[in-house]
Amino acid sequence: MIADHFDGIEKFESGLWKIADNLRANSNLASNEYFMPIMGLIFLRHATNRFYEAKAAIEADKAAGKMPDRPLVDADFTRRRALNLPEAACFDVILKTPKDGNLGAALTSAMEAIEAAFLPLTGQLPRDYGRFEGGVLEEMMRMFDAEGLRKAPGDVFGRIYEYFLAEFSKQGAHDGGEFFTPPSIVQTIVNVIEPDHGIVFDPACGSGGMFVQSSHFIEDAGQDTMKKVTFFGHEKNETTAKLAQINLAVHGLQGTIRAGNEAITYYKDPHELVGKCDFVMANPPFNVDEVDAEKVKGDKRLPFGLPGVNKGKKVSNANYLWLSYFYSYLKETGRAGVVMSSQASSAGRDEATVRQKLVETGAVDAMIDIRSNFFYTRTVPCQLWFFDRAKEKDSARRDHVLMLDARSIFRKVSRSVCDFSPEQQRNIAAIVWLYRGQQDRFLKLVESYLARAVELGEMASKPLDAFEEAFGKITDMVAPFAKAKRKDDPLAAPWDELTSVQATVAADVEAFATEAAAQAKAWSGSGRDNAGLTTARTGLHAQADRCRDLTKEIDLVAKLAGRVIDIAVKELAAREDDLWPNGDVNRARKAVDEARAAAVEALRQARYFVKQADWLQERFPDAVLRDVEGLVKRVDRAAIQANDWSLTPGRYVGVAHEEADEDFDFEDVLRAIHIDLKGLNEEAAVLAARISKNFEELGA
Repeated sequence: MIADHFDGIEKFESGLWKIADNLRANSNLASNEYFMPIMGLIFLRHATNRFYEAKAAIEADKAAGKMPDRPLVDADFTRRRALNLPEAACFDVILKTPKDGNLGAALTSAMEAIEAAFLPLTGQLPRDYGRFEGGVLEEMMRMFDAEGLRKAPGDVFGRIYEYFLAEFSKQGAHDGGEFFTPPSIVQTIVNVIEPDHGIVFDPACGSGGMFVQSSHFIEDAGQDTMKKVTFFGHEKNETTAKLAQINLAVHGLQGTIRAGNEAITYYKDPHELVGKCDFVMANPPFNVDEVDAEKVKGDKRLPFGLPGVNKGKKVSNANYLWLSYFYSYLKETGRAGVVMSSQASSAGRDEATVRQKLVETGAVDAMIDIRSNFFYTRTVPCQLWFFDRAKEKDSARRDHVLMLDARSIFRKVSRSVCDFSPEQQRNIAAIVWLYRGQQDRFLKLVESYLARAVELGEMASKPLDAFEEAFGKITDMVAPFAKAKRKDDPLAAPWDELTSVQATVAADVEAFATEAAAQAKAWSGSGRDNAGLTTARTGLHAQADRCRDLTKEIDLVAKLAGRVIDIAVKELAAREDDLWPNGDVNRARKAVDEARAAAVEALRQARYFVKQADWLQERFPDAVLRDVEGLVKRVDRAAIQANDWSLTPGRYVGVAHEEADEDFDFEDVLRAIHIDLKGLNEEAAVLAARISKNFEELGA
């Protein structure tokens, strides 16, 4: 599941920076300033999406008699996490504005109208669109009107902000400590600390992604975010703080966010929240070394003392200031989840002393190692620290820390960026559940994976049938030409191989449908305890293997069909033959490609969820936490003390054994290479002949 909901956004991003450069060329804004007008358009696009979604939901509720048929009010939209936009402020309405030079004015008026209608946004939205040439604005708006943004789910606003931070970082437009926290890391933090009530504080809130993901967590549980939590944030950069306010607003949320110099956070408690927070979440700047030690040495947020002071009377490294602050902000039952430099967990000298005191409180709950390349703007690995103040008084838990090395858990989003898939996020959370003794949640997750695999197995029959139908049409079209008698026919062997593999695919598709139906029946009667789920999972292995094999067969038969068509066209001049309906073949070939992609994806999904259940149950076969080499270990305080109070997971869990890729089929790969190589050799021969002929003509 590499792309998830990012597919449309990635296509959008590929052209975004070019539009941004066009904007820069037609304005007097510097590169670290002109992104605000663009972010304003992203806000407007997403706010319009949510407005129309909420309006449709309201009308549906009216039709179902769930609410009276009356004029709509702002609260109707707020309850659905949307803004009640004035008509003139809707993205599509503005885009229809006559192109007479007033587009910039229309956008500025829209922003003013939204601020007037929603007071938390007062002074936050960009209003300088009149400074841009109308054609540039229209080009940008049409790009933001792409299908991927009209229907994009999730924290799209934060994703685009992350992209801009990456580009600005490349240009040196942002300092090295200012980053957007990737959504999959934020979600992992949320899954572990479960911020579902009270005060939620992020003292380095960036664009507000921690708040947005917390809201998703609460709403997924069927609760109303604004009735359950109060958000507080602080962000040193005033422009970024505006982005956070906009991000909250576009998700129908509110919070108190203070903006100002970073020193306020180091030297003051901007919201006076010491000892009051139920949850603290943050991705603070790493390795800052300019904090005045004299100004912080008596701070009540430093119960463990200063971590270390250099000759210039500066705190040598502020990492442990942050960690001390996060601890002190928590109530006696509070939890914190923090992104931190991987250097901090084993830092020595005065930092080790502070770390020892932290461990001795019993509040350090879990440590998670994250591999490199999770951030757009830095490649270094990081760690997630988790505190649980309630653990301090729990004699069964206080002297243990969960060490989880997740560096081998990731998926590639692009060549240079990794993240956690949604299932990987849940699997990490499931390990924490076992650590907390919540076996029922672990089993429910395994059950959900197996139920999804069974469902997708049955659903796969439809795209498989569609592929067979599309493939049958193209072979019927090609058959008259392919079967025609020729001397030394280069098409004979490929055609025979194609029809042979096609017959195998047809038989295996039929067998797959029979097996999927049998598995669905077996699943309905299987137990939901650990033993029953284990039996059901192992029973699905045959279906998962058939998904793998069918995928290979479908890819192979599609490749063979392409090979037959290429030989017919390039070597036998099929386009000039009455037996060859060229236009129909081209259309049918495209249809086969589309059907193949759909069938392969359906098979991959069905198998994928079996593999997720495998991942959990193979590592924890009794549905209880156990040490897993290279992954997880429950470590006691004596072991931590013996390791210089280090909290680096990799130091305790060992090294994972390298797992063989069971999907790698050497013979299958060689066969596919052979088909490609034959085609390349033949194309090379044709090209060589053409070049030779051209040289002869030049010589003449």
